[in-house]
Amino acid sequence: MRRKSPDSQGMSLLAQAREKAKITAVLGPTNTGKTYLAIDRMLGHPSGMIGFPLRLLARENYDRIVQIKGAAKVALVTGEEKIVPPGARYFCCTVESMPVDRPVSFLAVDEIQLCADPERGHVFTDRLLHARGLAETMFLGAETIRPVLQALVPEAEYIGRPRFSTLTYTGPQKLTRLPPRSAVVAFSASEVYATAELIRRQRGGTAVVLGALSPRTRNAQVELFESGEVDYLVATDAIGMGLNLNLDHVAFAKLRKFDGRGQRRLTAPEVGQIAGRAGRHMNDGTFGTTTEIGPLPDSLVEAVESHSFDPLAFVSWRNVDLDFSDPLALLKSLDRKPPRRELLLAQEADDQIALATLARQPEIAALATTPEAVALLWEVCQVPDFRKILSDHHAQLLAQIYLKLMGNEKRLPEAWVGAQLQRLERSDGDIDQLIARLAHIRTWTYITHRGDWLDDSDHWQARARAIEDSLSDALHERLTQRFVDRRAAFLVRRLRGDSDLIGAVRKNGEVVVEGEFVGRIAGFRFELDEEARGDDARPLLAAARRALTGEIPRRIKQLEQDNDGAFALVDNAIAWRGTPVARILAGDTVLTPRVEVLSSDFLDGPARERLRKRCTAWLTRHIRATLKPLFEAKAVELSPPGRGLLFQLVEALGTLPRRPLASQIALLTKADRKALAGLGLRLGAASLFLPRLQHPRMLALRARLWAIREGLEVPALPPSGTKTFELKDLALPKALEDSFCCAIGFRRVTRKAGPPLAVRADVLERLARDAYKAAAESGALTLSPELCKLADCGEEDLAALLFALGYRRRKDADGNPCFARKGARQTPAAGEQESEAPQAKKAAGKSGRPKSKRSGVRKKPRRKEEAERYADSPFAVLRDLATGGE
Repeated sequence: MRRKSPDSQGMSLLAQAREKAKITAVLGPTNTGKTYLAIDRMLGHPSGMIGFPLRLLARENYDRIVQIKGAAKVALVTGEEKIVPPGARYFCCTVESMPVDRPVSFLAVDEIQLCADPERGHVFTDRLLHARGLAETMFLGAETIRPVLQALVPEAEYIGRPRFSTLTYTGPQKLTRLPPRSAVVAFSASEVYATAELIRRQRGGTAVVLGALSPRTRNAQVELFESGEVDYLVATDAIGMGLNLNLDHVAFAKLRKFDGRGQRRLTAPEVGQIAGRAGRHMNDGTFGTTTEIGPLPDSLVEAVESHSFDPLAFVSWRNVDLDFSDPLALLKSLDRKPPRRELLLAQEADDQIALATLARQPEIAALATTPEAVALLWEVCQVPDFRKILSDHHAQLLAQIYLKLMGNEKRLPEAWVGAQLQRLERSDGDIDQLIARLAHIRTWTYITHRGDWLDDSDHWQARARAIEDSLSDALHERLTQRFVDRRAAFLVRRLRGDSDLIGAVRKNGEVVVEGEFVGRIAGFRFELDEEARGDDARPLLAAARRALTGEIPRRIKQLEQDNDGAFALVDNAIAWRGTPVARILAGDTVLTPRVEVLSSDFLDGPARERLRKRCTAWLTRHIRATLKPLFEAKAVELSPPGRGLLFQLVEALGTLPRRPLASQIALLTKADRKALAGLGLRLGAASLFLPRLQHPRMLALRARLWAIREGLEVPALPPSGTKTFELKDLALPKALEDSFCCAIGFRRVTRKAGPPLAVRADVLERLARDAYKAAAESGALTLSPELCKLADCGEEDLAALLFALGYRRRKDADGNPCFARKGARQTPAAGEQESEAPQAKKAAGKSGRPKSKRSGVRKKPRRKEEAERYADSPFAVLRDLATGGE
């Protein structure tokens, strides 16, 4: 099934009108008034629509048009925000969210040169080829798009727009000598933070703009700069598009960036786009570099000053005539080759990667069997990942959304949505944590704006927006607290004299500034010395952070190169050289926990990922080496009942009670039992367990993995060699006592009086065996010192253990207390035995078998009745094990 446009007379008339509409391309560099011209043209039509490259730009121009036309006539449509009054006539949208099927008199697309963007270009190309206004269509962008546009839209007319002001190169400058109203451009969070710290020390404060900021936070930071509260702005290339600032100078602190695939140099058009932010309207601007990277090449300077760049030869393209018959067909249709040489097949976008990942999951493949189900799957895959975490977490979220939609009449359960939002409704944490939380809530803001997925979408949109606003405000406050401090700047000017503050890191981790100890670096976290706190410590803290700018990359490299001996487990964390650097969280299974690097303001995304990978690799090897028997068990080939049994055993970390598994054990084949015996698995009377896991080092890791799965602190383990202990000292929830005991190779036993008792599984099995032998020899079981010594406990605790094994208190023939199996016949008195003996002997005759008193027929022994009575006995299991079983 392929998605096709409706074939109707009305649509045909619209298509004809659009084909006859005027198409204009307004091309030129930044600061040429292209957007202003397009808005002015649109407002001259009865209706119109403009697609902007950023939500921020769409919102800014929406507010501008509302002031002119009124809120009732203007709509805002983005992935995360929709304001559509019933009588709306003018639409401000992001390019991805443009409702192109809606007929409007005027239609424009801004920054059309983004057709060549590897990630989003195919969307812009689709608008270039298919989006049209009924009366006029306008494409706004750089001159570099002209050759491709002429080939793809030959009927377009062209308008060139010269820059209003002049852009001049001024060469390299020190950060400390940059003029006011300057922006410094770097390309990672750590570089932005380090540069902002230096400017704060020297000039009193700076605004910070990162691509990961929400529009609300970005606007608040820009307002600090625009209002004059600070004279400097430190940013990534996020300022290159969508921010109209009163900038006089742009300084490049770096000329290389990470583009999601690797480090690369900025292209000439990218340098021009960013440098062009300087000198707005009629004010001339300048651009340059910092002294750390040196001067720009002459050819690059000439290209930027003259706005002359190599034209584009290709634009990204992706097929939009999609096949929804099944997921594989959909993937194949997405990879269809372009129909023209100017079109270049787009690299796999996030939605296509997500589709390929989800299509491989059996649960989803089983549901996506109709065109409607596949179309829904594609819609789910288009939910954006604002976190950009490059891991499976986003795919897991999409899988959950799809399964819940398919299982709930294409509606998301509101309780589940509420729980997801509640996890993000907190404003504590450092800058990186707030940025990560903010990116996650933006994804949920997008989901709540899918009105067909939620019954009360207005409520959930409002709640998601409130959380986003709260996080945005908290992030703005953290950034301002950290990078805007006029008192600190005053103290810095007093202390620095004629030279910069000098900071260094000693081998023992001490951080010194101007020879004074100010704190210590532990792992990748800086801890300020308590004696250095106060107003005088703030400039020293900034200098210490600058000193750590080179120390952190060195430590990351050292951690990656260290052997496994440098790592260890400390509580629920991974320590490197004795210092915790990452926490361990519950993963998909108990043997595959997740690693999360501890927060640090000095680690950006790529650095955190490098640390996470190295720590994960060590943890995986450590668990495999320590708990080798469990991994051997996972690899054994068994019948389905056997595999299910081993799966439960591995998840329980090596010990399980036998009784709940009786039916499953009965289905084991001889081959299964032989394989289990080869693993050393004991199918005991009371428990299933692996004796090889009883080493103290293994028990400690089993307890830690159990605690990580349950989200608890690791309980205190009994001393090595302990056979029984009371559970009262562990302070565990009662519901978790059984699973914890099994995780460390013990079994929980309830006592009549007092707290529960934990007994080692192998000790309980030996007790069952010896008790059975003693009862078989004497006919009754007494609390002997030998049994107490075996279990290392007193008589009362031994009685509790025997009760757990199925024994009950009785009295023997002499009236003395003893124990017997539940359901066993009581031992007759001695006189009764003697009186019955001659009769039995006489009745037995020659054959020795008893006969009936009436007919003289020999009675058959009650073997069947006794077998049925003891069929569920643990001693029957012992007998089977001794004879080989079935």
